[in-house]
Formats: sequence, structure tokens, C-alpha cells
Amino acid sequence: MVVRWRSGTVTAIGRRWHGAVTLSVDVASGTVRALAYPALVGEPEVGDRVLLNVGALEMGLGTGGYALVVALPDRLPPDPGPSSRDLGHLVKARYTPLQAIVLGVDEEASPHHAVLADASDIGGMPVVVADLHSALPAILAGVRADAPAARVAYVMTDGGALPAWFSRTLDGLRGHLAGTVTVGQAFGGDLEASTVHSGLLAARHVLGADVTVVTQGPGNLGTGTTWGFSGVAAGEAVNAVAALGGRPVGALRISDADPRPRHRGISHHSLTAYGKVALAPADLVIPQGLPFDVDETPLARHRVIHVPIDGLERALKASPVPLSTMARGLDEDPWYFLASAAAGRHAAALLPPPSRRS
Repeated sequence: MVVRWRSGTVTAIGRRWHGAVTLSVDVASGTVRALAYPALVGEPEVGDRVLLNVGALEMGLGTGGYALVVALPDRLPPDPGPSSRDLGHLVKARYTPLQAIVLGVDEEASPHHAVLADASDIGGMPVVVADLHSALPAILAGVRADAPAARVAYVMTDGGALPAWFSRTLDGLRGHLAGTVTVGQAFGGDLEASTVHSGLLAARHVLGADVTVVTQGPGNLGTGTTWGFSGVAAGEAVNAVAALGGRPVGALRISDADPRPRHRGISHHSLTAYGKVALAPADLVIPQGLPFDVDETPLARHRVIHVPIDGLERALKASPVPLSTMARGLDEDPWYFLASAAAGRHAAALLPPPSRRS
């Protein structure tokens, strides 16, 4: 296990979005691009000395290709006031140097504790589960195409980025979502929860969601093996939805543009997560009009639903955030995004009429 440490000096402040700021930092080998989370390390300024973890940058990772600011050692942020000690007891990114202590949505100090203390059911709420974070805006577009008034919440799991602040997609969707609940080791959402189960309950009973999307944050992990990918948790999310009395809807990862054979047609990620891990039946959505054949046999325990896509391309083009998966946009990989939008459309069709009104 290796952490590649660097010490450098901030030379410029770059782009900023909710919870994050980019920096130019001079280190011994030159200038690197870096990312800081001010809520964790304080607000960096030009001239500050910073300690960096440059592992992801040196590996050339597309999603995580930043040097990450670990500390501003010469100008530490102040401690929170003494009154904050009783506000939160959930520790996220536990026992790492940047573990964060947050207020759980169902803790006794939370204003939502009374609502969630005995909550155990999400009342049939449609929950769209996806493998990749890039599916989120496409699913939202599909819901809103037919149910523009529906309240859509996002439950972010910890298979990818742990800080929700890393996601520029989430920043762009602020005001378009009822809210984000970060669960497991993930943190930085509008609400914090311990598990997918408590996160779903918070989405329904605190955020008032009509539909919820569950997927990992950006930057998933994959090893190219059957079981070695973080999106396997999508199957566990289906089980959680069913355990809480919800209606699980699976957004299949479908593509004819991915250069890797294991992801062409229905990706092996979907076949494993839904076909092997998800023990509860779900509605698995296939968009109508696919120009290539897909094998539905491994998904036999579920309800495979073929959903029309008329109007969905227009809805996707109107997305408030750019659509991108593995550096491919809507034009390069249309069926990936249409499959996710079709899952959102199906979720909208499961809502009672008042929730579908504009």
C-alpha cells in the first residue's frame, strides 16, 4: 500500500463548485492540478503550503486525476465550537486521516429523529438502482419527461468517491433534486445516513421523495473480473429496496459503443449485480428499438420491462448537466443513456397520477 506524498505551494485558485475547489500547486517536479475540500482542510489561498496525496494523479486516472489536498499545515482551520460536540456521532471514512464526524439523519440530535425513529417502510416508492454515477442525470431526465412534478432524491453509496463534493454532476443538479443522502462511508450530502436502508427511509420520509435513485459516487472501481467491481452493490441495493417495501427498478448498463466486450450489450456488471446478487425481484428496463440483440436469460428471476423511448432523446439533451460515461457523451453512446432514461420513465409510470402532474 502506497501513498505518494508531495509538499507544494498554491500558485492559483481555479474552478470552484459546491464543496470543492481546484488549485494549481507548484511541487518539486513542476505544477500539478489539485483538489481541496474546504470543509475538511480549510480554505486554501495563494501562497499556502499544502500537503498532497498525488497517487491518483500519477496513475493517470480520468475521474480521480487530481492531487488531493491533505492539509494546509501552516494554517489549520479552527476547531468547531464546543456546542458542536453533541451534534453528530457518525464517523465517515472511518479511521482514515481525514475521517469526518457528521450528524446522522436519524440520530437523537437530528431534527428528523422523531420521524425516522420507528420508520421501517418506504410505502411502495419506486427506487431506480444503477451501477454508475453517470446514470443519475439520465434517470432524472427520464422521470421528468413524464412526471415533471415528481420529487426525485438521490442516495449516494460509497463504491466510488466518498465525498459527494467531488461530483460536478451533483453540483449541477442542485435545485433539480429533492436532495442527496450520503450513506455508508460516503459523506457530504444534504443528509447523512449509516446504511442504504436508513438512506432510503430518509429520502422518503424526510426529503418527501416520490422516486429515489441509488448509485455510487463517481469513480467506480473495477478489476475486469466477474466479482471485482464496486457496482456489485447495485444488487444489494435492490434487496434493501424490497426489504423496505419499495419497488426496485434496475437501470441496465447497455452499450454498443464500449470497446470492451464485457460491457457490450448488457454489461457483465448488470448481469452480475442483478442476475446473481439481487435476490429480490426487480423491474429491469430495456429500451425499445435496440439496434443490437441482448441476452435476457441471466435476468430471468426479474421482471424484464421493454419501455418506449419516444421523447427521451430530447429529454436527455435538455439535461441541466453534461452527460458523460467513460468519456463518451450522448452522441457517442446513446443507448447507455437511453437505457437509464427508460428506467426513469418506468419509475414515473409507477407513480400515482398526482405525482405525475406538471
